[in-house]
Amino acid sequence: MVQLIVGEKGKGKTKILLDKVNTEIKEATGTFVYLDKSKKHMYELNNKVRLIDLSEFDIQNSSEFIGFLSGILSQDNDLEKIFLDSFLKISKVTDEELADVLKRLQTMGEKYQVSFVLSVSKDASQLPECAKEMLLVSM
Repeated sequence: MVQLIVGEKGKGKTKILLDKVNTEIKEATGTFVYLDKSKKHMYELNNKVRLIDLSEFDIQNSSEFIGFLSGILSQDNDLEKIFLDSFLKISKVTDEELADVLKRLQTMGEKYQVSFVLSVSKDASQLPECAKEMLLVSM
């Protein structure tokens, strides 16, 4: 499953994402991973959540990002959810690629029984049609 928290920059998407991860980890049966563009939110996350700072990795495009996610999935058979803050920045996804990347995440989630929750700095009206059914929060 892929869920999207969308809205323009500065609308509070990260706060919603942090609240969601910290609430859901309390009832989790598996592990949670939080991907971000920095370690800025390290102390706002429950210590059971693994934070990965993607600025430490040389990801050049969306294909490399999908490969990076595949590596995370291959390392943890108990992985339950992956939270992705600043999704468009960390994934290097272009507007033209967004629909395909979301479909790939959906396929990966189904195959490995992992849910993805993404914060996307975009107005809901700018999303591809396939993303409309993935909306969790629109700001």
